Amino acid sequence: MAVGAAFPGMFFCFAAMVLLIFVSVSAPTWERVCFLSVYGSGHATHFGVFGYTGTGTHIGYYFNQSIIGTAIPSRVNDGIFHNLTSTLILHPIAAGLSGLAFFFGLCGASYHRSGTVFMSLVASLAMLTTLVAWVLDMVLFGIARDRFRNEGVDAQFGNALWLTLGALVSLFLGFILAGCGVFGHYRRRGTAY
Repeated sequence: MAVGAAFPGMFFCFAAMVLLIFVSVSAPTWERVCFLSVYGSGHATHFGVFGYTGTGTHIGYYFNQSIIGTAIPSRVNDGIFHNLTSTLILHPIAAGLSGLAFFFGLCGASYHRSGTVFMSLVASLAMLTTLVAWVLDMVLFGIARDRFRNEGVDAQFGNALWLTLGALVSLFLGFILAGCGVFGHYRRRGTAY
């Protein structure tokens, strides 16, 4: 059985999948996970993958002053920001790729080396997708946070940024360990009688 060779990479791919699922169900679905929190008018607005507090779930969004309850910087509601919020769909895509890498890891752990090879390849693709998503998150919400602060509004980074970074590191380790696992033992040696 090949559990020894494929298990470490499989573990880290599973951990990345779980972290990216948490990020994917962020605000408005799960308010405890968000990219940016804006505090104004006695309440907090949390921004997530598919919207923010008080909105429905959809891909790409504009910042609505009546929902957020504070002054919205005019440069935050332009087309560039709307397009950047549309790229947040990369988080569920990366979660799906991480899950696929985990599935291939299961095949590698129970059957054949080819499962571990595919786990390594899909983990690298998931890692690249997560890297692009994290860089875009930092650009989008870093600029938005600074523009809110320039208007005198309290804005703080949320935990979804760090969960995405954790998933990126986990996928990197999963990719490296899966690549090393390709060269592990996959057949038992027969016993001589």
